[in-house]
Amino acid sequence: MTERTSRRERLRRATVAEIHAAVRGLLVEKGPAAVTINAVARQVGMSGPALYHYYASHEELVGAVTADFFRELATAMEQACAARADAPVGERILAACRAMRAWAISHPAEFGWIFASPITPSNRRPDSVRHQAAQRFERVLLDLTVELWQTRPFPVPGLADLPASLREQLTAYSATIDGRLPPEAAHVFLSCWTRLYGLLCMEVLHQLDFAYSDLEPVYEECLRDLALTLGLDHPGR
Repeated sequence: MTERTSRRERLRRATVAEIHAAVRGLLVEKGPAAVTINAVARQVGMSGPALYHYYASHEELVGAVTADFFRELATAMEQACAARADAPVGERILAACRAMRAWAISHPAEFGWIFASPITPSNRRPDSVRHQAAQRFERVLLDLTVELWQTRPFPVPGLADLPASLREQLTAYSATIDGRLPPEAAHVFLSCWTRLYGLLCMEVLHQLDFAYSDLEPVYEECLRDLALTLGLDHPGR
């Protein structure tokens, strides 16, 4: 019985991997709209109803494949940090940011799928595979920022100087990360992240093609500004 169960599980994992590869192929070649249950099923040689034995809905399938992309991105950033394990935390932060851009520009369809698509309610649930994989990605820069805060605190605004609504949201976010960053430090962390994210999205989605053919210098300029905000030196490439 155990052997039959193990074999059945191996076959299931292989089929799931094939389904995910089919989703990725459709996404890269034809765009998000092409990723339908029937189209994916055709790619793997099964019927639409048969695919529902693996995923209960299109939403669940999207969440599972998005989790794969988050894990890939997080791994690339983690490896960039590991390659500089003995370097100061500031250098590792910049290495992670550069690794994020490198992955994004080499996987534009996947990056767009992650960051330029609405998150459905079920995929926002803490127990969803998408949410858990996204948290791993978040932790890469969060852990580095916490390390920096603990060893070399960066300038922060006075909490009382922030609008009341912002104070409430930052206090709530700080609680979700177990207070590892106080609300005012979380504000700096999130401000840096949204600025970097915004620039990267505009690059990957070709929103700045009217002015730039190479955004690497612009990205590096942004990293210099963020390094200044965090009180870091900005080592060259």
